[in-house]
Parts: sequence; structure tokens; C-alpha cells
Amino acid sequence: MRPEALTPAGPVSPRPQFPRADRISTEGAAFLRAELIRQPEIRPEVVARGRELAADPSYPSPAIISRLAQGILAAPDLSTEES
Repeated sequence: MRPEALTPAGPVSPRPQFPRADRISTEGAAFLRAELIRQPEIRPEVVARGRELAADPSYPSPAIISRLAQGILAAPDLSTEES
């Protein structure tokens, strides 16, 4: 191949530089890790609320079940999409 075949015929404009959105900050991760460590492993008030809801035969309400079902049916099936 001839070298002149590799050079552009007209003026070359630089490629636009776009900010990269896939960068993360380790400072944020360190902050989240520290906050997670500060939280208790078991929160008794949350466990008690869960037990109350599990014992309540009317929970979840029919309206909540209906909204949840509609959301599931409206969600796309990601297992069938090609990557």
C-alpha cells in the first residue's frame, strides 16, 4: 500500500471529546463503607415491623398486589434481549 493512500484528502477535524460517565470515585465508596459499618447488623424495630406484617392476613392489600402485578407485567423481559 502506498503511504499517500493512508493520508486524508481534506482537512482533518479532531474527534470530539466526550466526558466519560463510567468513572467512579473511591472516596464515595469509602464513605459508604464507613456508613455501613456504623449501622447495626440487626435493627429490632424493623424485625418487629416485619413480624407484624407477616402476621397480618390483610397484608399486602389487594391494591398493592394489583399494582405489583401490573408492574411485573409491564416490565420488559430482559432475558430475551440480545447483548
